Amino acid sequence: MALSRGTSDGAKGLHAAVREVFGATARLKRCQWHKRENVLQYLPERHRAAFRRKLQAAYEQPTYEAARRALAQIRAELVLLNASAAASLDEGLDETLTLHRLGVFSALGTSLKTTNALESIHARVESRIAKVDHWRNSEQKQRWLATALLDLEPRLRRIKNFRALPQLREALTRQIDGAKKAAA
Repeated sequence: MALSRGTSDGAKGLHAAVREVFGATARLKRCQWHKRENVLQYLPERHRAAFRRKLQAAYEQPTYEAARRALAQIRAELVLLNASAAASLDEGLDETLTLHRLGVFSALGTSLKTTNALESIHARVESRIAKVDHWRNSEQKQRWLATALLDLEPRLRRIKNFRALPQLREALTRQIDGAKKAAA
């Protein structure tokens, strides 16, 4: 996802690769839905519904500060209930708030807070190229991928509030420019 130069959802190798290619200024975005479900898996069944609502409400906060504060309160509760759930919440927490930090959550959060759109595209591409088991070279593989994506394109829906995407570009540009000035 070009949004924040990549989504990793815990894939340490991908995270390291993004940092290596784009440097310390790279902003990764992790899926809030997956984070929530990862935290909940550590909890007894009787607590899951309540914490699902609390986590969802925290992620729906309009600003980074408010969301971070709400998640800190939930973390304090989790520490008392299950340390592994609290540790799961801690891991990559700021990456789940990337849209908040960039100031575009209210405009683009509905579509970009999860990785579902990307996962759907990945699954559809996989269904079209999965049976190809011998690639002559990487150029052939790239052509197959491009063909699969072009075939899918007419059936893809626009993200909600797609007209706000320039705000995202501006926020990322400001972040990159600020990092460059700080490094100079």
